[in-house]
Amino acid sequence: MENPPTTVCHVVAMPYPGRGHINPLINFCKLLVSKNPDILVTIVLTEEWLGFIGSEPRPHNIRFGSIPNVIPSEVGRANDFLAFLEAVMTKMEAPFEQLLDRLQPPPTIILYDTYLFWVVAVANRRSIPVASFWTTSASFFSVLQHYHLLEQHGHYPLNVLENGENRVDYIPGVSPTRLADFPLTDGSWRVRQMLQWALKAFQWVPKVQYMLFPSIYELEPEAIDVLKAEFSMPIYSIGPALPYSNLKHTTINHNDSTYFQWLDNQPSASVLYISHGSFLSTSRAQMEEMAAGLRESGVRFLWVARGSEASRLKEICGNMGLVLGWCDQLRVLRHGAIGGFWSHCGWNSIGEGVFSGIPFLTFPMFMDQPVNGKMIVEDWKVGWRVRNGVKLDTLVGKDEICGVLKKFMDLDSVEGRDVRKRAREVQQICVEAIANGGSCEVNINAFVRDVLHLHNAKP
Repeated sequence: MENPPTTVCHVVAMPYPGRGHINPLINFCKLLVSKNPDILVTIVLTEEWLGFIGSEPRPHNIRFGSIPNVIPSEVGRANDFLAFLEAVMTKMEAPFEQLLDRLQPPPTIILYDTYLFWVVAVANRRSIPVASFWTTSASFFSVLQHYHLLEQHGHYPLNVLENGENRVDYIPGVSPTRLADFPLTDGSWRVRQMLQWALKAFQWVPKVQYMLFPSIYELEPEAIDVLKAEFSMPIYSIGPALPYSNLKHTTINHNDSTYFQWLDNQPSASVLYISHGSFLSTSRAQMEEMAAGLRESGVRFLWVARGSEASRLKEICGNMGLVLGWCDQLRVLRHGAIGGFWSHCGWNSIGEGVFSGIPFLTFPMFMDQPVNGKMIVEDWKVGWRVRNGVKLDTLVGKDEICGVLKKFMDLDSVEGRDVRKRAREVQQICVEAIANGGSCEVNINAFVRDVLHLHNAKP
């Protein structure tokens, strides 16, 4: 890395090494540098992730630094998630600190993924201010922040089959929620380990100087107000961390992408877009029920699945759509042919769907996803559940899936019209929040002023 002039304000960004964490942090960093050319950002990636995305286009004042991989690539996140998680929490601190020693100019502030609590320890030792960047909803943050209440009320660990439909109304800022929609409640060894790391990260949050949420205040006002009342540092809801500014300045040539050519030839709002995330998958049996139900429904579809899954699904799904290994998701969702989004309810995907005004079919699997799915269905009313049972690993059969898909994609039904109308209303909330003078724009500008003030106040 070349040494930049010392007059610039230097933000060091440390994401958790996973796609759903890296992408929003990079998108937010692009927003930061677009606000002021005197901001330099160094994004720290593992060597593996630098290899994946290091050649992607980026502004001239964003650069990458790298640290060694924390776990052999042949092990991988999905193969042994707990081993990967433990390595991230215990093996990244030392190389990160060594990288800080080499960076010029010295960091003005460190922007870190909230789970990486050791960044706060490093920054505090060096008297560097830190900003916590939480990559999912403020509501889910409040759930983990108040997780002790689940224990106090006897709801952890939980027998989901017996108690899953019961409602909890004591989590501050979160509307009454089924016990089945809370994460990490089954008390298994795997869950206890994950919960232990998450709660340890939360112990360090009071030591940070700023908190950032890639959310919209108007969509989570109660949760954000609760957190503002409980913490003393500034809390900024900065909107969906999406590359939405790119959409204003670039156009896509649909002739360059076969799937866009296909979408161009489909009727308006007739295609169901399906993506269940880039990390965890549902079981093989469930995938086959999904594919069979999709085929029998006769619904047009564009399904994004990982390589080995994609070829198998193509054989089952029939000829009413496409199965791809990858697509430009945000641009696909904004295409006029898309009429619904069948999602795992990852927060980044929710942001893209809301920004695009698309109604959801929810199929959450893990961590924050059930809480996010509940917000979609019950709080914002922009989607329906595919799985109505309380157990996440219950097989949903093809006949049930077929029925839901046909009803959901029926644009002439009252229910179909209502959910699409509501999706457009929530989209408008999003558009207004990120526009000039909107709540997210105001918060981003305030954070930029804070960062520049820190730089100018340096001795």
